[in-house]
Amino acid sequence: MTERNAALSAFKEALPYTLPVFAGFWFIAFAYGFYMYTLGFSFLYPLFMAMFIFGGSLEFITVTMLLSPFAPWQTFIIAFTVQARHLFYGLAMLEKYEGMGWKKPFLIYWMCDETFALNYSATIPNGIDRSWFMFWVSFLNYVYWVSGAAIGGLLGSIITFNTKGLSFVMTSMFLVIFLEQWKHEKKHYTALIGLFSSIVCLYFFGSNSFIIPSMALMLGIITLFRRRIEKAGGLL
Repeated sequence: MTERNAALSAFKEALPYTLPVFAGFWFIAFAYGFYMYTLGFSFLYPLFMAMFIFGGSLEFITVTMLLSPFAPWQTFIIAFTVQARHLFYGLAMLEKYEGMGWKKPFLIYWMCDETFALNYSATIPNGIDRSWFMFWVSFLNYVYWVSGAAIGGLLGSIITFNTKGLSFVMTSMFLVIFLEQWKHEKKHYTALIGLFSSIVCLYFFGSNSFIIPSMALMLGIITLFRRRIEKAGGLL
C-alpha cells in the first residue's frame, strides 16, 4: 500500500470515529467564540487562542484573565495547573507514539482530553496504518475546535440574542466531564477525592482562590494512595 493510500484509508476510518467529538466540540467552541465577542473581542481572538492554546477549559479561563489586571505569575500558575494533566497524557502515550516520525510533533501539539481518550483506547482495524489513524484523529479534533471558535466569533457580529448565562457553558462542560468520568470508573474514588478537595478548599480559601489549592490537594491524595486506588479499580 502506498503512503497516499494508507493516509486516505486511515482518514476514512478516523472520520466517523471522531464525529461524536465534532458534535461536542462545535457547540462548546461556538459558545466560546460567541462569548468572547459579547465581551468586546474580535473573532481573531478566539481563532488564534484556539489555534495556539488549544485547551478548552484554559481558553475560557483566559477570557477572564484578559479582562483582569496584568498578573503574569498568577496566569502561569493557573495555566500550568489547569493543563498539568497533559503531563500524564504524554507519559501514557509514550509507547503508542513511538516510531511516528514527522507526525509525532503534531500528535503532541494536538493532544487534548478527547484525542487522548480516542487514540489511547482505539481498536485500529487490520490494514489501517496506526500512525496515520492517530494523526487524523488528532488533526480532525483540532480542526473541529478551531473552526467552531472562529465561526462563533464571526456569527457574534451577525446574530443578536440575549446572551445572559452563556458563560455557564464552561460549568456545563466540566459537569459533563465529571459525569462521564463517574460513568466509566469502576470505583468512584477519584471523583470523590475531587469533590472532597474542592469543598474543603472552597471553605478555607474562598471562591476566588480555591482552584489551585484544591488541585494540589487532589494530586497529593491521589499520589499518596495511587496504588491502593489502582488495586481497587478506582483509576481508568
